[in-house]
Amino acid sequence: MIELSSKKRVLVTSGKRKTAIARATVKPGKGRVRINKTPLEIYMPVIAREKILEPLIVVEDFWKNLDINVKVKGGGFMGQAEAARIAIARALAEWPRASQIKKALLAYDRTMLVGDPRRKEPKKPGGPGARRKKQKSYR
Repeated sequence: MIELSSKKRVLVTSGKRKTAIARATVKPGKGRVRINKTPLEIYMPVIAREKILEPLIVVEDFWKNLDINVKVKGGGFMGQAEAARIAIARALAEWPRASQIKKALLAYDRTMLVGDPRRKEPKKPGGPGARRKKQKSYR
């Protein structure tokens, strides 16, 4: 979804992973990246920060003149990190004059642009989970 006005260009994209949903807003700026209003440089845990940084490393200096704000909710910290990663990658690929970026992201890792459709299987009656049933003994 691209919203273009006369002065400001703003792009809004989303990414999902398990139950986490991320919404990325990209606009021209100074190269700031924020996740839930926290600068990416101090975002914790470190492994989640590195996961979010992947699309930015692949596109090199293209994002240095863009401000990226990501709002993430739901899921755990790693699901949120992967949802944010997808949202950022999609925003960079959709940004105007970014034809080679989509190819570079797909060549590096397809899951940056294409989400994983797997979800938790619903629980059924007769047991504590989706498949497990109560044990029974006939003796």
